[in-house]
Amino acid sequence: MTAVKLTKMSHACVRLEKDGRTLVLDPGGFGEADAALGADAILVTHEHPDHFDEQRLRAALEADPAVGIWTLRSVAEKLSAAFPGRVHTVGHGDTFTVAGFDVQVHGELHAVIHPDLPRVTNVGFLVDEGRVFHPGDALTVPGQPVETLLAPVQAPWNKIAEVIEYVREVRPRRVYDIHDALLTDLARPIYDTHLGNLGGADHGRLAPGASAQV
Repeated sequence: MTAVKLTKMSHACVRLEKDGRTLVLDPGGFGEADAALGADAILVTHEHPDHFDEQRLRAALEADPAVGIWTLRSVAEKLSAAFPGRVHTVGHGDTFTVAGFDVQVHGELHAVIHPDLPRVTNVGFLVDEGRVFHPGDALTVPGQPVETLLAPVQAPWNKIAEVIEYVREVRPRRVYDIHDALLTDLARPIYDTHLGNLGGADHGRLAPGASAQV
């Protein structure tokens, strides 16, 4: 199986590269302004601005007329009129191949932030038959083997005990942190220790711009 290069960008964004092609997931407003540039395809899990930055996506689409976006309806509606045929709406259970990657869509709703707040839609993307799973802002269990889980380690809607139990339920071979822009350097060793000792999987943390083979 061809190796995939996973590059962690800031917060929840990652770049996956294989056979000279690049898939970018969740290039949001907390990350690098150019995170989506150079992508062959872009996946977006949901509409929150730390995952979806409309202006940055428009810039990527305008820079390369071959680039397309695969996302849920709430995001697609903001872009599809300006880029006909290039913004594709997907939902739970869908499968597609893009930029040489096979993708399955899992999940439907964002995690609960507070009972008084309405839940937006959210999908996770399982890439290359479980090679990588990006759940977006939810603790979705895809129900099939996962080699590399991208775990959202810090958010207004979670706590570390829930993340640990999520890793245990998914049972990946390895875990890399995402959704960590609000986590201070003082807290990172604590999170690393708990996830490494209790998650039951190899745990790693990549600095923005760092890469690993998966």
